Amino acid sequence: MPADVAGVVRRLQEAGHEAYVVGGCVRDALRDVVPADWDVATSARPPDVQQLFRRSLYTNRFGTVVVRAGEREVEVTTYRLESDYADHRRPGTVAFTDSLEADLSRRDFTVNAMAWRPVDDGHGELVDPFGGRADLERRLVRAVGDAGERFAEDALRMLRAVRFATLLRMDIEPGTAAAIGTHAHLAAELSGERVQQEVLKILLAPVPSVGLRMLSDLGLLAVVCPELEDCKAIPQDKAVAVNVFEHSLITVDATPADDLVLRLAGLFHDVGKPETFADGHFHQHEFVGEAKTRAILRRWKLNKDTIAAVTHLIRNHMFWYQTDWTGSAVRRFVRKIGLENIPALFALRRADNIGSGARSPRLYALEDLWERVQEEIHHQVAFSIRDLAIGGHEVMTELGVPQGPLVGKVLSELFERVLDDPELNTRERLLELGRELAARG
Repeated sequence: MPADVAGVVRRLQEAGHEAYVVGGCVRDALRDVVPADWDVATSARPPDVQQLFRRSLYTNRFGTVVVRAGEREVEVTTYRLESDYADHRRPGTVAFTDSLEADLSRRDFTVNAMAWRPVDDGHGELVDPFGGRADLERRLVRAVGDAGERFAEDALRMLRAVRFATLLRMDIEPGTAAAIGTHAHLAAELSGERVQQEVLKILLAPVPSVGLRMLSDLGLLAVVCPELEDCKAIPQDKAVAVNVFEHSLITVDATPADDLVLRLAGLFHDVGKPETFADGHFHQHEFVGEAKTRAILRRWKLNKDTIAAVTHLIRNHMFWYQTDWTGSAVRRFVRKIGLENIPALFALRRADNIGSGARSPRLYALEDLWERVQEEIHHQVAFSIRDLAIGGHEVMTELGVPQGPLVGKVLSELFERVLDDPELNTRERLLELGRELAARG
């Protein structure tokens, strides 16, 4: 325990109150993982906590006081009981209690329902009334008490169970899993932000397919993302996947673990296939998939930049390259995709190929295009109007074109000429060509 956190616990104890660190920090410490945050539970009421710590803020009706300890903020929460979860999210009634065990009994899973405090001899006392340490050793996610009651209180706990099982490489205890299946429909009442919070953590796991398949098996995916669940019913003639859903899972596993945009694009790149499936083909599924993905990510309240980046990749992931492309065709491809998006699009296509079991010749053609794009980049070719040797100012001042649509028209035509012949991209040549274009209007 860090010294500043230990100091908070000790000061509460010296004032005659019980105080323990609780929850995820205890779980992580028992796993030999350094906790990101330390939370303290105490028998002291919020006013008593504030009297002991001048640098503190009472934040909510749930009894949490944020204490400034050194450079760290520690949440100190009074033991409490909760009831009346009318919306399957927030308790309607909160009551303080003097019982640590009662406080732990309201928590979600046994591995999160443990408490620990230091004692005088340098050791500590672990309070574990629900067998969390044993479940941690057995690698089991088990609900505290009656699993159905825990999920009826807060439906997000079902997604959290999958997230913990995925990230901690655990199994969900059979009774807890059965209760999730029974109560999965309650996830429909969760806000998009809360779903996003859990799903994105699953998606950024080292092997996200584990959690995604678990969501489907437990009935949760059909509630929070029915568009993806529908992919299970669509056959796909792939070497390593029997349906579009399995192909999507293999693809997302093949994307970089630290890139959320690619993880989302890998997961949803074929989500348009159920709607476009006909005669074994998926005509223009990339455009339908773009629209569906935008709707899903908006529902989950992702930010506009992430949505734009993901849907751009999905719309363009079906590009078809042939080795007889001219240099101009390669440059126009880069212009269409955007130079900044090229690495991500190729990473998505490589993952898609892995999901398809593709090795040759498509994989080799993809790498050939990659090499050709790199050559164009190395030669500092213009890939956008901004890369031209002249801009709108020169068109107006050097060529005498008045401010208006003609300026853009001249620059656009010059850019098309440069895509065909990069050697034209000099100030002198562009001004010469620009005079001809301006004269024609």
